[in-house]
Amino acid sequence: MEEPQKPAAIRIFVDADACPVKNEIYRVAERCALHVYVVANAFIAVPRSELIERVIVPEGPDVADNWIAERAGPNDIVITADIPLAARCVRAGASVIGPNGKAFTEDSIGMTLATRNLMADLRSAGAVTRGPSPLSRQDISRFLSAMDLAVVRLKRKLDGKPA
Repeated sequence: MEEPQKPAAIRIFVDADACPVKNEIYRVAERCALHVYVVANAFIAVPRSELIERVIVPEGPDVADNWIAERAGPNDIVITADIPLAARCVRAGASVIGPNGKAFTEDSIGMTLATRNLMADLRSAGAVTRGPSPLSRQDISRFLSAMDLAVVRLKRKLDGKPA
């Protein structure tokens, strides 16, 4: 006799090296009972929890990004400020959120990627550009709202209800 299939679970993948909202992610994961993969190429302290898994990948360009992109899919949430990684995960169907609460979607990722590439070209040509602003309380609030919305949409989808 076949065992019944486990329902698909929502997973959270965190591009953790420079993620400023890890504590907020842990709280949402605990509250919603979601498994979190904290991916980095160096040791990062994480809370002791069966739901939170530290993944240390070898050093090298895009190794953590590749690990996340190869696993992220339609039932997953990816937290990253890395635009090329966000684009790969959006193409894979994942819900992708920046630490400032900006949701990356199929509609927005093309322009976001083009802007990022333009800024990289300007910097390589010697232009002085400023980096991202520090996170504000509003950004963190926006991030938590975006996380809650993504979790609710995915749970509704997994339950067979319209998002």
